[in-house]
Amino acid sequence: MANATPSRLGQANLTGDAKALFLKVWSGEVLTAFHRENVFLNRSMVRSIQSGSSAQFPTTGTITAAYHTPGTELVGTTVAAAERTIVIDDLLVAQAFIARIDEAMNHYDVRSIYSDEAGKVLSETMDSNLAQVGVLAARASATITGGNGGTVLTNAAYGTDSAVLAAGLFTAAQTLDEKNIGSDRNVFLRPAQYYLLAQNTTVINQWYGGKGAISDGTVLKVAGIEVVKTNALPKTNVNTGVAAYQGNFSTTVGLVMNKAAIGTVKLLDLASESEYDIRRQGTLIVSKYAVGHGILRPECAIELKTA
Repeated sequence: MANATPSRLGQANLTGDAKALFLKVWSGEVLTAFHRENVFLNRSMVRSIQSGSSAQFPTTGTITAAYHTPGTELVGTTVAAAERTIVIDDLLVAQAFIARIDEAMNHYDVRSIYSDEAGKVLSETMDSNLAQVGVLAARASATITGGNGGTVLTNAAYGTDSAVLAAGLFTAAQTLDEKNIGSDRNVFLRPAQYYLLAQNTTVINQWYGGKGAISDGTVLKVAGIEVVKTNALPKTNVNTGVAAYQGNFSTTVGLVMNKAAIGTVKLLDLASESEYDIRRQGTLIVSKYAVGHGILRPECAIELKTA
């Protein structure tokens, strides 16, 4: 009886490693899951570096204007300058080891499940870190001496009363306007507060220019601020992990932010590796990134809290 001629699905052009194409699928699925889950990264500043452990973000103050007296010499004015430094964290990894015998006996593709989970956990970790930094930015002092710092708005009913929460967003919008912050604004809310707003018929009433629907459970904007639903907003006293992200967030309800408030520095972007270990008869799959997050312009962030 003749042997079968297998068609190796992971082989490139019928030659070489029989698993050569599998890693690309894994990497693509991790990347897809990451971007599907992540809500903070594209709403903040991002910079990539080729080497080093940190990156500096220079900040320049404003130039003053004055009326000129004929005949007097123009000699310039002083302009304040400062910088914020963002340090790269340790390498963050999501890993899975798949035994060859288990994969052979399994009746469904486990790699796609693992890749989805790897993308999710890396995304959730980044979002949580960025959310914590965003709230800390709202509590921070000005980068430039004499400039504006962050803002904290407090109302005991922010978490339970949709009308009060909506009014808080209008106050936040006014505050950003008074600080001359651009119109690219988002408010990050937990599902409880998001759906609270979605049930407010004034907020979503199209006669008032509102956008959203009770039937879909959606609300798009309030006071020109895009409403973003997320579980990443911190709600406890975080005193473990990276020191720069720690703080007491037990009364935090929402975070209003222009993307210039916080930044991310990437040293190693999201990537995946896979290697078959003949000694252990299985495949180790690792997804990873090395990034750091930090405060840039605290005047662009506003925390909504209950106490």
